[in-house]
Amino acid sequence: MATKLPARDPQRRDRRTDHVGNGEADHQAASGEELLELLGDEYTRRVLQAVVSEPKSGREVVEEASVSKATAYRRLETLQEAGLVESRTVFDPDGHHHEQFRAILDGVTVELRDEGVTTAIHTDASPADD
Repeated sequence: MATKLPARDPQRRDRRTDHVGNGEADHQAASGEELLELLGDEYTRRVLQAVVSEPKSGREVVEEASVSKATAYRRLETLQEAGLVESRTVFDPDGHHHEQFRAILDGVTVELRDEGVTTAIHTDASPADD
């Protein structure tokens, strides 16, 4: 049995997470169980949902996800470590700067088999705009 979340973009790269880390990115992929646990948390899902449609600053994530600043940044860090979100520094016209976060997750496939749970993370194939 497989459950698949809808993909945002038809161009994507798939990463199996039944084996941790595969050299495709600078971070280590979450295992299937870790990914399910991560997405099982209501606050993590709200923070992830906040950055799915477009990149947002931490302040915008706090407002959209209706979570505290500490919760938003903890969840964003965890999502980055799992390879589901990336950040970049944005410079404002007034000379200030801030971090902007965007989801690179397009979808997740979860397979429940006799051997256990495996997941495949489908990520956006294009890097963030520079």
